[in-house]
Amino acid sequence: MTGPATVGPAARRPVGSHTPTSGGLARSVLPYVDAAGSRVVQVYVSNSRGWALPPGDPAQDALLRDGCGARGVPVYIHASLLVNLGSPTPATVQRSAQTLAHALRRGRAIGAEGVVFHAGSAVEAGYAETAMRQVRETLLPLLDEAAAAGGPMLLVEPSAGGGRSLASRVEQLGPYLDAVERHPMMGVCFDTCHAWAAGHDLAAEGGMTATLDALVATVGADRLKLVHANDSKDLCGSTRDRHENIGKGTIGEPAFAELMRHPATAGVPVVVETPTEKHEGHATDIATLTRLHP
Repeated sequence: MTGPATVGPAARRPVGSHTPTSGGLARSVLPYVDAAGSRVVQVYVSNSRGWALPPGDPAQDALLRDGCGARGVPVYIHASLLVNLGSPTPATVQRSAQTLAHALRRGRAIGAEGVVFHAGSAVEAGYAETAMRQVRETLLPLLDEAAAAGGPMLLVEPSAGGGRSLASRVEQLGPYLDAVERHPMMGVCFDTCHAWAAGHDLAAEGGMTATLDALVATVGADRLKLVHANDSKDLCGSTRDRHENIGKGTIGEPAFAELMRHPATAGVPVVVETPTEKHEGHATDIATLTRLHP
């Protein structure tokens, strides 16, 4: 008789949370990481709903980089939610490009692994082809620059659907990646709440597995670099992005058990962006996902 299989380091899925930064990156993030039990961290480095691009504090950057390094905690940046490379408004595209360039610079300063941004929307009927051309023209120089600088990667996150989204269902990531020639510095961030809202029935038996299988078939086995694990307050296909704590929403805990044992997520960090009071909601969700890990 053989004993239980040992889970090697490559198969581990470090679990952490989107973490507040008010009061200074290191001053805020490091205590939160310790209190919540985070093994990965995601932060904003600019206003989540604004265009201001603060330069950052080099001392705080160094403390965060060293503190997370000592803890073995990888860091990711989420770009402003206003970023939309498919917008028909030129000023929005220009500001989006500036925001991503800023996030990549700040990512290098804090040792981030990746910068997450939303796939965006064409907004207007008949604008999708032009929108995808804008994606190509904007992202390729940024991806080349990231490659030359040694990172971070850019991670496209499909949206919750609606509003002429350029990529919401995982199959739509194919044309999006093709637009940037499947650049090696372009990765994918998979958000469970977004996928559910876009119509992937993750709660059906095998639904999460089927969705991740479709993701791998579309983008390849090594393109998934980050997971946002969020339950949902709404029904499948609602196109509404309202997060709920793990197991307390309409997706349900069994789907997250599938997520945590799927081969595509082996070695991929998992971040919760769920409701929390101080660190406590995140700590509970981190513990739940860790328990569901095979």
